Amino acid sequence: MPRRTVTTSIDIDADPMAIWAVLVDLDRYPEWNPHIRRASGEMAVGNRLNLRMQPPRGRPVTTRPKVTVAEPGVELRLLGRVPWLFSGEHSFALTRGASGTHLVQSETYRGPLVVLLAKTIESAQTSFNDHNRALKERVESMSRPAADIVHR
Repeated sequence: MPRRTVTTSIDIDADPMAIWAVLVDLDRYPEWNPHIRRASGEMAVGNRLNLRMQPPRGRPVTTRPKVTVAEPGVELRLLGRVPWLFSGEHSFALTRGASGTHLVQSETYRGPLVVLLAKTIESAQTSFNDHNRALKERVESMSRPAADIVHR
């Protein structure tokens, strides 16, 4: 069965729980997330989310991934699938470091459609990097004193 994994990472100057708080606050995604324009649901194992995504190229897409892991400050994992044709397991792993948190975002795609969706999957690298940078900016700006934000 065809399989492809896309992985990106970033260091964020914040505690893992501060990052977690932004990741699970779906109502605020449109304020900072460059690709998820609408999001709803609760990040709890077994729940389905509603995500309206705007890929860098192409039409908006709505997905309903299932939350498979939701360990606060450690890992968030979602599974989206079209039975027999395609699945995407998306994860965010948070590791506390000496000067903040190391975030690894990845998705493993499986199924016969992986071959046909090769260009879309390749563009995921750019989308994940954009998401990581936006998440970093959002989290770090929330932890800055107001005077620092005004004088930036």
